[in-house]
Amino acid sequence: MCKFPAIDGTTMRVARKSIDDSFKGFVRAYGNVIDAVTHPLQLFLNWLEALFVSTPWFVFLAVMVLIVYYASRNMRIVALTIIGMLFIGFVGLWEDTMVTLAIVTVSTLLAIIIGIPLGILMARSDRAQSIINPILDVMQTMPSFVYLIPVVMVFGIGKVPGVIAVVIYAVPPMIRLTNLGIRLVDREVLEAADAFGSSPRQKLINVQIPLALPTVMAGINQTIMMSLAMVVVASMIGVGGLGKNVLQAISNQFLTIGFLNGFALVAIAIIFDRASQAYGKRLQRHTEVVHG
Repeated sequence: MCKFPAIDGTTMRVARKSIDDSFKGFVRAYGNVIDAVTHPLQLFLNWLEALFVSTPWFVFLAVMVLIVYYASRNMRIVALTIIGMLFIGFVGLWEDTMVTLAIVTVSTLLAIIIGIPLGILMARSDRAQSIINPILDVMQTMPSFVYLIPVVMVFGIGKVPGVIAVVIYAVPPMIRLTNLGIRLVDREVLEAADAFGSSPRQKLINVQIPLALPTVMAGINQTIMMSLAMVVVASMIGVGGLGKNVLQAISNQFLTIGFLNGFALVAIAIIFDRASQAYGKRLQRHTEVVHG
């Protein structure tokens, strides 16, 4: 039998040990710096989670309904929101849902803060796009469980490492769709802006970003969906909420608990998806009217 000429096992063990030891040495050397950098994120996450959990359910539901109505202007989506959130409350998952919403909110905000500038950079530079695209390909094809290994080694166990893992998983569509939206802006519009003497910065802020907003909103939609999907996996490293319940249901073979928590995640995902899609369509219609 002809075997593939693989690298010698001893060589592979030495190489793996060298890489692992180097990584652990880096973490030991800069652990205090890493903790200091992530501490504000921990404080913000704790504050938002406490706010969501301590707010009376009817107040939170009213605010959520107002936000959904403002985004969608669609009473069917508003009714879906009310039914979905009441279902979550009736089955006793309200507090866990608030924890999950806090984590998803923070993760989405971080993904937007990171993704939009990188998307703009890619849109303005073909060289940057050629460098960042392969990294995004790896991020999107790497199994989500693999993210947890370096995150745990660097940040330990807890909610902040979970948020970081969620952001790594969810940020690629934000970057890609921001880049795509800006690149799809009509060249004639850009030429008109140049004719009026717009600087590159003015052209970006006043023309390209407004016209790319519908596509950027699609990126935000995808980021939210992927954040919700990753919350369950991130529960393995200390993230609470609905993901923790799903993990416990898997470990203990609790079918009903698993399905109830799964349905709660699905309800939140559908609400966010419908509201953000409706808002994106409204933005697109507005843009077509203004620039049509």
